[in-house]
Amino acid sequence: MKIAIVFGGVSFEHEISIVSAIAMKDVLSDELVYIFLDENREFYHIPTNTIKSKLFSTGEYKKCDKVDICKNGFTKKAGFLGKDKAIDFDVVLNLSHGGDGEDGVLSSVLEFYNIPFIAPRTEACVVSSNKFLTKGYASSVNVKTLDYKYYTKGDEVIVDTFPVIVKPVKLGSSIGVSIVKTQEELEYSLDVAYEFDNAIIIEPFISGVKEYNLAGTKVNGEFKFSIIEEPQKTEFLDFDKKYLDFSRTSKAVEVDLGMELNAKVKESFERIYNNLFEGSIIRCDFFVVDNEVYLNEINSIPGSMANYLFEDFNTLLKSVATTLPRKKHIPVTYEYVNKIHASKGK
Repeated sequence: MKIAIVFGGVSFEHEISIVSAIAMKDVLSDELVYIFLDENREFYHIPTNTIKSKLFSTGEYKKCDKVDICKNGFTKKAGFLGKDKAIDFDVVLNLSHGGDGEDGVLSSVLEFYNIPFIAPRTEACVVSSNKFLTKGYASSVNVKTLDYKYYTKGDEVIVDTFPVIVKPVKLGSSIGVSIVKTQEELEYSLDVAYEFDNAIIIEPFISGVKEYNLAGTKVNGEFKFSIIEEPQKTEFLDFDKKYLDFSRTSKAVEVDLGMELNAKVKESFERIYNNLFEGSIIRCDFFVVDNEVYLNEINSIPGSMANYLFEDFNTLLKSVATTLPRKKHIPVTYEYVNKIHASKGK
């Protein structure tokens, strides 16, 4: 199988996407084709044997072949006459973290051009990339979340009990997130969060809360789970600590929560994944409070695709690639227009 990895994009997580994409060379055994989306939304074909992070920080990537997107795939100019040549691949792996990749922009484009891809479809991206919408969706499928308040820029923010955690609504990787313990810290944290987004949510911060990660997908109607991992213990996983996960290839250590809690975590994942996330491999991060499971967030395109949580990620990815959801064909017959013309005698 030949996998085209699309990465980059217009996002605060642009650089993370580059790191995550390069890590795939050490993870996937299949032939890889790298297609980079730069800050101007121009596509470039990056040779797999020369890809490295410095290529992008220096702008050297612009010497690579420019790529055009078209129906069923990508093309680039080739030969003396510069004729369009199709780039050969079987499936796209969307590895653009944050905006463009996870907010539905790329998914919409890929769907529009009928390009097969592994990633959440547009509607799933909209739900998972917006923490406010994620809360509502989780509630609708009977998955618990922590209490929260939602504010937009200019609103009066009232916090009665500290500590709390302030989060921009549409960002991941802990960008713009702050733990707030006093009223004075609140004002500063709001300034930081609003630098990245015009909306925020505020949740109670529970010190020492247990957090567990579970990744998975659905193949032919059957759920395929990763191990359950307990992330490194710290008060708060900030951007720098999470950044390391995006180049992660070594296997994680499994944690056993006991039969009851293991089942609760997996059941919560199934409810979240449902039919909405078909065609993707996602990771859900859960809190456990008083033996109850709460959804913290949905990682619709997790760092390095959460490969380190699976025993055989290569086989899993191929299984997803060969069982992607298909768009329902909508025939356009012009029956209604023809009836109008017929009634007018034309």
